[in-house]
Formats: sequence, structure tokens, C-alpha cells
Amino acid sequence: MQDVTLYQFALCPFCHKVKAALELKGIPYKTIEVNPMTKKELPELPSNERAKVPVLKVGEKFIADSTEILKFLETEDDSLTLEEPAQSKSMMVEEWVDDDLAQILPAVIYGKAKDAIRAAQVLAKTSNFGLVQNAVVRFGGSLIMNRVAQKILARRGGGDAGLLLEAEMDKFEDWLGEQAFVGGEKLSVGDAAVHGCLTCIEDFPAFSKIMERQKVSAWYERVSSQRKRLEA
Repeated sequence: MQDVTLYQFALCPFCHKVKAALELKGIPYKTIEVNPMTKKELPELPSNERAKVPVLKVGEKFIADSTEILKFLETEDDSLTLEEPAQSKSMMVEEWVDDDLAQILPAVIYGKAKDAIRAAQVLAKTSNFGLVQNAVVRFGGSLIMNRVAQKILARRGGGDAGLLLEAEMDKFEDWLGEQAFVGGEKLSVGDAAVHGCLTCIEDFPAFSKIMERQKVSAWYERVSSQRKRLEA
């Protein structure tokens, strides 16, 4: 697969989900950081597609939405597709990532002032914008995502984002059980989705808390060892 470009935002869990799949498949790719407010870096998309990251460009083809991107990648290289019933479990986990895990992470990253400051530091380190634009993205983006975080918490009945995340990780730990990976002894789309999302919070205290879970920590290291961080 040649000429692969990922349009991303550094703290977007859905973007990290795609990066995990690309790296587990050993596919080199370039990244373009997208301003979360103007989104002017995004390519022109079909009218039925929302202007949001991630977007993957493969040659002259554009694929939007992280789940659709992972499906596309599997049609090109099915190395993360399992035999049934493990495949159904993998896709169930991938759906859980979209519906629950990735929804909670913004509340973890931006829900408290001290974490919003940390997020701004991460953005400053990873973005490739100019000085003025970088400052606007860091602080304006943090304000936007803080509002998103509060809406997420409200939809889920309020409470502490960290406790919500712990409850979701309880589910994942149960699904993992004593297996090496989500579906058994072979990596799957489910592993890529969860690992990518958790990579998004590696610089935050919540990640250290999750890594106190021995099963999850061992799984995370196994998947990390398989990711090939290649740049095109």
C-alpha cells in the first residue's frame, strides 16, 4: 500500500485507533495535523461526510470515519481478521471502543483544569502549526474539548470521568480474561482499537492508573511490541 496519509488531531482517540491498525500492519504513513477549530487542512470530502478527523488518504482515495478506515484496511490486508467466533468478539470490542471508551476519553483528557493544561502541553509538543496558530489551537481547542467533555459526562449521568473509565476497563479486563489478545493468541481489529485509544492518554495520570491492572498492562505491552511505528 503506497502513499498513505492520515489527517489527524493529536489527542483524538479515533485517530490513534487508525494509527494502531496501520502500525500493526506495518504500513508506512504520513500525518497531517488538522486544526480542530478551522479544519482547513482536511481534504474536500463528499457532501454526505462530516468534516472531521480521522481521514485516511490512500493514493487518490479518501476514507473517513475510523471504523470505515479499519474495514478498508482489512480489505487490503486481512491480518487483523480472525476466524469465528473470535471475529465477532473482536468486532464487538471495536464497537464498544467507538460507543463507550473513545467517548469517555475526552472527559478524562479535558474534564479537569490540570488535565486540560497537560493536554495543551501535549498539543504544543506534537502539533506542526506556526507559533500563533499553535497557541490558538492549544488553548482554544482545550476550551472546546472541555465543553465536549462536560456534555459527555452529562449524557452519562454525570460523575467522575476517571471512575467511568475504570468501569469500562473492568469490562475490557473481563473480555480479555487469560488470553494474550482480545480474540485469543492472534491480534485483531479489537486489539488495535483499544490499544490506539489508550495510547491517546499515555501522557495523562489516568493511563498510569489503568496500567496498574496487570492483565491490561501485559496485554498493552504485547500489542506495543507488535506496532511498527513507521513513517512514509
